[in-house]
Amino acid sequence: MMTINRPEVVAEVQAAFARYERALTGNEVAVLDELFWNSAHTLRYGIAENLYGYEEIQAFRASRPAQGLARTVLKTVITTYGDDVATANIEFSRAGNPKIGRQSQTWIKMTEGWRVVAAHVSLIDPPQAN
Repeated sequence: MMTINRPEVVAEVQAAFARYERALTGNEVAVLDELFWNSAHTLRYGIAENLYGYEEIQAFRASRPAQGLARTVLKTVITTYGDDVATANIEFSRAGNPKIGRQSQTWIKMTEGWRVVAAHVSLIDPPQAN
């Protein structure tokens, strides 16, 4: 039977995700490249782009402007499935942008460590107060 959210596995994914977040907001492209699985099967759906395969993701990261990357994480949900599969989902905001960002990642534990195999980023209008 698969164990959901074993504390030691959750801690591993939290550490990998924290490293990803620091690299993203600090524009550490080499770390971002490392944390995505180097495979033609990896994909990333972004705000304005659909990237299929590690090479397209790597090229996007290399050409992306280094400004405006700071964000505030509003909510994080990490769930692990057994010892080798996890999802990391966040809501975030950026100064000057009224939209709420959402990021979903699927992480797989490879021989070299935890790697993102699929990611999706989108923006929505904030919920209206009743």
